[in-house]
Amino acid sequence: MSDRESPRDVVRAACAEYGEDVVIDWCVAFLSGEISGEAAYGVELPKLVAITGSDNPGGWKAPVDPVNYYWIRVWAARVFLYVWRDDVVDTLLVAAGDPAWRVREHVARITAQRELGQLVDALLPMLEHELPRVRAAAVRAVGAAGEFEHAEAIRPLADDPDHSVRVAVERALAKLEERLDRAV
Repeated sequence: MSDRESPRDVVRAACAEYGEDVVIDWCVAFLSGEISGEAAYGVELPKLVAITGSDNPGGWKAPVDPVNYYWIRVWAARVFLYVWRDDVVDTLLVAAGDPAWRVREHVARITAQRELGQLVDALLPMLEHELPRVRAAAVRAVGAAGEFEHAEAIRPLADDPDHSVRVAVERALAKLEERLDRAV
């Protein structure tokens, strides 16, 4: 059994210490690139430590290889699974096109969890991603937050080679029908 705190507990602790709005502002700045990777592992490291619960986020040697900077955006996005403010949607809309698939996957998870219909169209390109987990996350987001017309976007994935994606499509279509109270 690990003595590491769960991400939820880490975020709660950061919010208790610094305030929810402050933590959200940090994460928006990390996710948007307003705080660069160099700064995140430099002068802004205490903020990164607070949202990750680790004195050495990522566990990399210093200096951190810039190839790993995308993790900062992943960790920042993850925070929005636990705390929320409506103005974060604008940042997530941009992050839906992030070059790192893990960031986009988190945007899809947040979209599904918070039923953020305004983000669904930005996630549709993920339906063609090479990784099944990314396709499945996008499908779940469509099911949780999409509209009638989005059913056609996910329907072809009912024949996806990956079982988890096929299951996600089946559930998403059922969820769309239930949410929209009509056949899709």
